Amino acid sequence: MSSVALVDEIRSASRGIVRELGFMDPTLAGTAYSASAVHALLEVERRGSMTAAQLVQVLKLEKSSISRMLGKLIGAGELMEAAGDEDGRVKPLMLTAQGQRTVAGIHAFARDQVTAALAHLNPAEQQAVALGLSSYARALAARDPAAGEAAAPPIEIVTGYQPGWIGRVAEMHATHYSRHWGFGQFFESTVASGAAEFTNRLENPRNQAWAAIQNGRIVGSIAIDGEDLGDNQAHLRWFILDEVCRGGGVGRRLLSEAVAFCDQAGFAATQLWTMKGLDAARRLYEAHGFELAKEWLGTQWGAEVIEQQFSRRRPGGGA
Repeated sequence: MSSVALVDEIRSASRGIVRELGFMDPTLAGTAYSASAVHALLEVERRGSMTAAQLVQVLKLEKSSISRMLGKLIGAGELMEAAGDEDGRVKPLMLTAQGQRTVAGIHAFARDQVTAALAHLNPAEQQAVALGLSSYARALAARDPAAGEAAAPPIEIVTGYQPGWIGRVAEMHATHYSRHWGFGQFFESTVASGAAEFTNRLENPRNQAWAAIQNGRIVGSIAIDGEDLGDNQAHLRWFILDEVCRGGGVGRRLLSEAVAFCDQAGFAATQLWTMKGLDAARRLYEAHGFELAKEWLGTQWGAEVIEQQFSRRRPGGGA
């Protein structure tokens, strides 16, 4: 297929999606609101609060259009202005109780649309759709990375157990490895049980966990288990990122925290087990001093893959 034919096929599919999902209609998702207003409500809900300036960047609309739209949503009781900065010029917008109900209805309507469409596809095709659309959305956003960075809420790295950490670690692993590698229930159960057992040992100063949190939601994790290997060696475990924050440097921040902890704790070496094909993660490992120690064909994650062990020795330390 030529590049022109590929581009035209994507354009045609995009037009079809726009029509079928109702974006050509004056209102969207079973509401009385336009597509831009619906997206404004969804973005405010996703981030917790947003300013008008942030919505201008995210929705890529003129400031005057955003102002008129927000005025209508505030007047309709969907949004409210929260306390602003010291001089009162910047007033974040939040959903009202009514707005939360409206957004819940939007989610239900949209999920029904997607569910009905996916029913016509087999599981492999469903995963291909999810991966393709996510990749295409990221590629479109990459045309203007500065706008995306300015509008996105900050991601904080916090140390220690966080409520929901076990569940999110299992969910992020299951979602990613099911979608890209075909792993199933055995893998998810193994991750969940291991993470649950580990958190019972976090009082030991040789163990630690970190979470990347965006807008109150865990979007990344990593942990150091200083007990299970023995011989003064650390085990790097549960390094995973949500799809929404991949490629933004969060993984590097998490890995830097874990490596610094290992060096400060005096571990002679740090080991991690992974599998061949995770190239982005491998580049991060190698940038932090890890080297491939060995690889073999294995099934410990419930599917046959080429497993790998990476090792890092503490700078200036012994074996």
